[in-house]
Amino acid sequence: MTAYFIRRLLLIPPTLVGMTLVVFFIIRFTPGGPMEQALLEARMKADGQRGGSRQPAGGLTPGQLLKLQEQYGHDKGFVEAYAAWLGLWPKEINRSRGEFATDATETAVRLPGTALEVKVRRTPENRAELQPLEGADLDGWRARLITPDEQKRAWEQANPGLTLDTPQPYVALIYQPKFAGVLQGNLGESTRYSEPVWTMMQRRFPISLFYGLASLVITYLVCVPLGVLKAIQHRTPLDTATSVVIFFGYAIPGFVLGVFLMVFFAARLRWFPLEGFVSPEFDELGLIAKVADLLHHAVLPLVCYLVGSFASLTLLVKNNLLDQLASDYVRTAVAKGLPFRQAVVRHALRNAFIPVAATMGQALTILVGGSFLIERIFDIDGFGLMGFNALLEKDYPIVMGTVAVGGLLLMLGNVLSDLITARLDPRIRFQ
Repeated sequence: MTAYFIRRLLLIPPTLVGMTLVVFFIIRFTPGGPMEQALLEARMKADGQRGGSRQPAGGLTPGQLLKLQEQYGHDKGFVEAYAAWLGLWPKEINRSRGEFATDATETAVRLPGTALEVKVRRTPENRAELQPLEGADLDGWRARLITPDEQKRAWEQANPGLTLDTPQPYVALIYQPKFAGVLQGNLGESTRYSEPVWTMMQRRFPISLFYGLASLVITYLVCVPLGVLKAIQHRTPLDTATSVVIFFGYAIPGFVLGVFLMVFFAARLRWFPLEGFVSPEFDELGLIAKVADLLHHAVLPLVCYLVGSFASLTLLVKNNLLDQLASDYVRTAVAKGLPFRQAVVRHALRNAFIPVAATMGQALTILVGGSFLIERIFDIDGFGLMGFNALLEKDYPIVMGTVAVGGLLLMLGNVLSDLITARLDPRIRFQ
């Protein structure tokens, strides 16, 4: 069994690579991204400023296009860009550029973070060489050349149907190569907020953890006893009434219920706050007041989170317990004089709870859980809302970071579920 779990753990990295590679491919080649939008805006501005302007028909000069491609990570090929995001290929950080004068073989480029300028020489083979600079440590710095032909191809590819006739200068680019990808714990930087994706996630961990744990605990505390009661009282009025209630709740989408609760209990009756995870003055409150304020804001969203999960878990407990009660070992125990209640508690319930406990491994995903519709309605800045806004804003580093973290937790949760199942049921042997 140990070998089985080792194999499962070893399969996580290639599975995660495959998952993120597909998403990265879709993001890279899906039209309408932030770069395409920036190009469209530039073309629209150029159409209104055409007269006497040196701006090309595409709206951006090749130099401006290069900066835009660097900003959104389109200056590298697909394989190299994905390898850099993954951390298998170094990224170019602290970039600075300078243009060569006509027929010149040397240019000055400002060293980022300093007032110094470093000389870059263009070799006959069209390579860039950094020249030593007194008083500056150039260890770790690299230089490369961007030729006029490369600028022409990139510009014409970004502006189909147009031709760039204006000669372009050679451009010297200096940078520091650094491995800064997922393998190094770096999920990238948001293109909209210019903030590390991991930092943005960390701010939302407490929110997701609170609602995830609260939903998990309340669901198990309510659904397990209710499922046991329904199994014991099978086909009684109590069983029928509770089934109607939980299926009615299951049929109502959480966001629809959220709108109703918001309008009725928050807007009209004003029993609960209209929005937010906590009040604006939360930091100024005492401990008891903070807990009360948090619970006051959490009641309505929690109802929306819980309403859809009751039916599945309750019926899982009920159906499993019914199967166990119909088993020969339970009937034999009752026939030998064991009270029915003890037969349920000591024998049937334990075996019936094995499939339920196996789902606990999925609780790892509560760190990145959440419903963007519910969070949108109640203005809760959690993972769901962050991912939703990232898709609308085409903030792809956040999308990739969410996919990577969520996929990793999901696969670890599956392995944990198998481990729990194997520990609870000695009959199961994974090979």
